[in-house]
Amino acid sequence: MSNGVSAINDAVRQASAFVQPLFNELNRVIVGQKYLLERLCISLLANGHVLLEGVPGLAKTLSVKSLAACMNVKFSRLQFTPDMLPADVVGTQIFNPQSGQFTTRKGPVFANIVLADEINRAPAKVQSALLEAMQEKQVTIGDESFKLDDPFLVLATQNPIEQEGTYPLPEAQVDRFMLKLRIVYPSRAEERQILDLMARTTDLPTVNPVVNTADVLAARRIVNDIYVDDKVRDYIVDLVCATRDPESYRIDVKDFIQIGASPRATISLTLAAKAYAFLRGRGYVTPQDVKSIGMDALRHRVTITYEAEAEDQTSETVIQKIFDELPVP
Repeated sequence: MSNGVSAINDAVRQASAFVQPLFNELNRVIVGQKYLLERLCISLLANGHVLLEGVPGLAKTLSVKSLAACMNVKFSRLQFTPDMLPADVVGTQIFNPQSGQFTTRKGPVFANIVLADEINRAPAKVQSALLEAMQEKQVTIGDESFKLDDPFLVLATQNPIEQEGTYPLPEAQVDRFMLKLRIVYPSRAEERQILDLMARTTDLPTVNPVVNTADVLAARRIVNDIYVDDKVRDYIVDLVCATRDPESYRIDVKDFIQIGASPRATISLTLAAKAYAFLRGRGYVTPQDVKSIGMDALRHRVTITYEAEAEDQTSETVIQKIFDELPVP
């Protein structure tokens, strides 16, 4: 087995050659936000969608646009608003009176990277227009289905739900995001760097393409091969099962959890942990990899009770307690 892992390590080192140039290019326009940029790269490698939550002005949109520019892929931006219609997302059929036939006009979802900006400002039926695209990687318009190009990623931003004029995302859609990231304010030193870099009206920094889709797809194949020991696999399953039945693991959070994580969480956590290991140049996953990425894969998949809210508990505090008390292999 050690020979197999050693071969995977060598493959990882070769396939990850594009990672550092990608980060270097992104850092030309994004100050700080290492956590955000790393998670975006993980989503790219693990072929999973990402939900970015934070107050306006934290470079969420800029980060996604810069990532697409570094890859030189087709990029679409959807600015969600309360008066938006599902056809504005996926497209529609248009009747041609001269030929007497309908023609299909594809919507902006037909791209490699789709930025769903302020997704929670649109009603649920518009948010749900992305469901089929996110899960099946296809879009149905009328009676015809269209496959989406690969890679296809939805990177959605949302303001905190407490902000005025926002709508909570349906649970079915939230579960289709591999990761949910909470973006925080930069430090004072980073804020000063932002001022020096961006406080100008012209000559703003830009990025250049440094990665192609072939590099990404090749890296994904290596990510698939990254070794996950049976004990680590059991640990991942135990983490997810503990969100559904914490009593079985002697973790006292049963009264705080209304709905636990779905099997999709198990898949997402495993793939994200593999991608996390890939970024660190390793061909195997450690329990620490799982813990490092686990909160991002689980925080949006655990629904807490009213009792938990009354006691100022959040899904994050509940999940953290599970991480702290579940034995690590």
